[in-house]
Amino acid sequence: MYKRVKIKKGDTVKVIAGGNKGKTGTVMQVLRKDDRVVIENVNMVTKHVKPGPSNPQGGIEKKEAPIHISNVMVVDSDGNATRVGRRRGDDGKLARYSKKSDQTLN
Repeated sequence: MYKRVKIKKGDTVKVIAGGNKGKTGTVMQVLRKDDRVVIENVNMVTKHVKPGPSNPQGGIEKKEAPIHISNVMVVDSDGNATRVGRRRGDDGKLARYSKKSDQTLN
């Protein structure tokens, strides 16, 4: 059983620690097993690729590397990094909300 995470694919997040501190991007993938997230255009690494059927030339490509989930925070609609809570909405379903601005997150 994996730990419940408060960040989902498609969320806008801000990096709060590490070499990419201050950068903002959209979550492309959540790796629950490793407690990591892949964020678009953040933590770019250079990978040397051997020639193969899909890439006959080979070469050097840049791609995103995962960041530990504790080093990112969700950004609310005001653009502030915030903690995330859960509460019941009007329809009775659990909804995520920003603890800083008290707004519902989509």
